[in-house]
Amino acid sequence: MNAQRLQGTLFCLLALPMALAASAVSHSAPQIGVILPAVMIAVFGIPHGALDPIFADRLYGIRSLWDWLRFGLIYLLLAASVVAFWRVAPVWFLIGFLIISVLHFSGDPAEGTPSVSRLLYAGAIIILPGFLHQGEMARLFGQLIGSGPAQGLSAGLTWLAWPWAISLVLAALECWRRDRLTALEMISTGLLAVLFPPLVSFTIFFCGMHSARHIIRTVAYAGRSPLRVLMSAALLPLAGTGLLFAVAWHFLKNTPADARVLQIVFIGLAALTVPHMLLVERVRLSGWSKIPPPPC
Repeated sequence: MNAQRLQGTLFCLLALPMALAASAVSHSAPQIGVILPAVMIAVFGIPHGALDPIFADRLYGIRSLWDWLRFGLIYLLLAASVVAFWRVAPVWFLIGFLIISVLHFSGDPAEGTPSVSRLLYAGAIIILPGFLHQGEMARLFGQLIGSGPAQGLSAGLTWLAWPWAISLVLAALECWRRDRLTALEMISTGLLAVLFPPLVSFTIFFCGMHSARHIIRTVAYAGRSPLRVLMSAALLPLAGTGLLFAVAWHFLKNTPADARVLQIVFIGLAALTVPHMLLVERVRLSGWSKIPPPPC
């Protein structure tokens, strides 16, 4: 069994028990109901984006210190533009973030999975919480865009939940004949989204499926040992991300703690997702083949 299929199997086996444990901890200690997912996303989720220098090197042939500084500046400017968009048009920001998240997560399933099945899988973690957790979704969205718009957006996603769930089951049944593990990943993601609070289900999915799978594929793409990849490509970006989060924590000091954590984590994720996708999607759409770097 290769690394990707092992990771998929572990996700299917452990996602629901881990979500149950996280939900129990959050229920018994509500004060850490936001902090625990935030820490998990920071430790296990964000590192996959810190591997972006590998793609920059391969796609654009970045070699010199000046090239890396220029790349870093462009990356940060793109991220800052997303934060500015949130400040100016928070509702459209959140809608856009949800849409690009679905498009990005649709790259998770194994090669050969139909596009429609990919989108149904990717949208499940965002739409299916509307079955049992519409109120919690509205509360979380409200921390980002205000309670009024959040109620409307949550209601819209809830309206989509039934047709999305039925379509997901049908897509999983179709995939079962070709790749049973992919079908189980789809069903596991759907159950995770339906049964558990949205912050818990998103955290388990983002860390246990999306981030883990991306790291495995990046290591294979780089053709180097996992330790070498993480040491050479991830440490500096992770340090920079930590610094930016610390600055954001300071500037949001007048915001209530729960809202501050949510804003830093999810607005930060949105800000980093845009430049991340501009690098990764080209490789992902090529089937994770090694694109030769441009001539120097």
